Amino acid sequence: MQDTETKVKTKLSWKGFNQLLSLLKYVLPKKYAFIGGLVALSISSLTTLAFPMLLGDLINQANPEASLQHINQIALILLGIFAVNAIFAYLRIYWFELVTQHMLAELRQTTYNHIIRLPMSFFSKHRVGELNSRISADISVLQETFTFTLAQFVRQIITIVGGVILLSLVSVKLTLFMLAFVPLVAIGARFFGKHIRALSKNTQGQVAQSNIIVEETLQGIANVKAYANESFEGQRYTKSTNEVIYIAIKGAKARALFISLIVFSLFTTIVGVIWYGVYLVNSGEGIAAGDLFKFILYTVFIGASISGMADLYSQVQKAVGATESLMDLLKEGAEFQETEKKGCDTKLGGKIEFNHVMFSYPGRSDVEVLKDIHFKIETGQMVALVGASGAGKTTLTSLLFRFYDPSSGEILFDGQPSTSIHQKCLRQQMAIVPQEVMLFGGSIAENIAYGKPGASLIEIKLAAERANALEFIESFPEGFETTVGERGIQLSGGQRQRVAIARAILRDPKILILDEATSALDNLSEGLVQLALNELMKNRTSIIIAHRLSTILDADLIVVMEDGRIVESGTHNELIQRKDGVYFKLSKRLEKDSEKN
Repeated sequence: MQDTETKVKTKLSWKGFNQLLSLLKYVLPKKYAFIGGLVALSISSLTTLAFPMLLGDLINQANPEASLQHINQIALILLGIFAVNAIFAYLRIYWFELVTQHMLAELRQTTYNHIIRLPMSFFSKHRVGELNSRISADISVLQETFTFTLAQFVRQIITIVGGVILLSLVSVKLTLFMLAFVPLVAIGARFFGKHIRALSKNTQGQVAQSNIIVEETLQGIANVKAYANESFEGQRYTKSTNEVIYIAIKGAKARALFISLIVFSLFTTIVGVIWYGVYLVNSGEGIAAGDLFKFILYTVFIGASISGMADLYSQVQKAVGATESLMDLLKEGAEFQETEKKGCDTKLGGKIEFNHVMFSYPGRSDVEVLKDIHFKIETGQMVALVGASGAGKTTLTSLLFRFYDPSSGEILFDGQPSTSIHQKCLRQQMAIVPQEVMLFGGSIAENIAYGKPGASLIEIKLAAERANALEFIESFPEGFETTVGERGIQLSGGQRQRVAIARAILRDPKILILDEATSALDNLSEGLVQLALNELMKNRTSIIIAHRLSTILDADLIVVMEDGRIVESGTHNELIQRKDGVYFKLSKRLEKDSEKN
């Protein structure tokens, strides 16, 4: 699969190069600094080209008839050129670095903002480590390209073109002789360039795979340690990084062979030029020793530039590969377009209706996860979804958030189809408290405020109090400024749940989803969390996915699911009367599980 993709990408090299150039749009905010950098680069390159000419003139003064004043004048001009070159070299480096850092920051921001706006179907097909590699590894390649490679590329072009022009002023015959070697180098560059680019793409892909292993291992470090699989993970990463070494060395061999041939061609050209120049001098062609020295120096300059172009070309190929990967990512369609309005046109009341909903996950259209789901939830009702694992309960709540839309049928909010409501507007009026609470690595206050960005500390404390979390938060030395650690590792399960509930209270949603919010807690923690949940569910439509009988006894409606279908619905008292029903058997099992806990 990877080989096929590489071949396709190689055929699109010009398209990839154009995509690389398209990144220059990110330069526009610092366009004057970029133009200044190009001017400084041009001046420093041109002053470098003046060096052989003046040095040759200085050598031509090596005769008794030469004026000492003229010799001193040439020497002073040379010193002046060196000073100008140093000043503009400094300006070039500073301006290009300034432009590149701002450009890459905007590119990172654009890529990140685009990724987090992609639909859930995209994340089901891509791993976190792979996406992280796009932002880190690929953009790092571009940083080297725009900080160093681009400047050197322009410098080499100026040196080659300017050098050839100045060479022709010294001797047209020698210039034509020297240029006869260029087509051979160009053909070699074309041949090796394709091969090097394909290897560079493979290397970047393998680095992304290595990053995926690191990302997944660190995210699941507790499981790694629990199963004592440190050695296994180390071997897995070693194997992946060794593959990077293999592919990278393969690419290095290709680049080394290419550069070696270029260097061989360079020295062969210099020897040939010297030989032919000496021949012309001895033949009385009127070339002075100083002019021959100029020509040799310019030939060295041009040869070095052509040699440098080989390595620069391979760097550009790597950048093109990185750009193509980024562009492929940026071409992915966003889940929704951001609206200019800050508010929401649609205000939810809390009434929900599933109207013969069918659903299959993208890429698995042959597997029906939800089958003809049809029921109503009135405003302010508490509805419990029960059923065995894999029955479709969590998928149903995913449709409420419009992470996915139904394959057929529709979901109505207050009589309005969900597809007619902007996803952002819909989600701003909903909240979820999951079984595995995801806390960010900041403070407790920041995690609670995630439910309402910009909330005041007073609002945060009030939400924590209502979530039965204020006591344990204030028991910490740093209170609300306590850092929760990666994924909330510094807090217990019950504490994390109450922080998540405080976050949901602060959001003040019209519709609340509780996805097995107490199933992983002990009895003491469950009691504290349940009190917080009761506070949270007041005066709002609540949908509960639960595995404990105590959490669903008071539900206004219990929906029993099995294999993606609704098999029973009603209150606890109604369903428990059906001795042969699914709920009756399930409730007895839940009752036994509750007694064990």
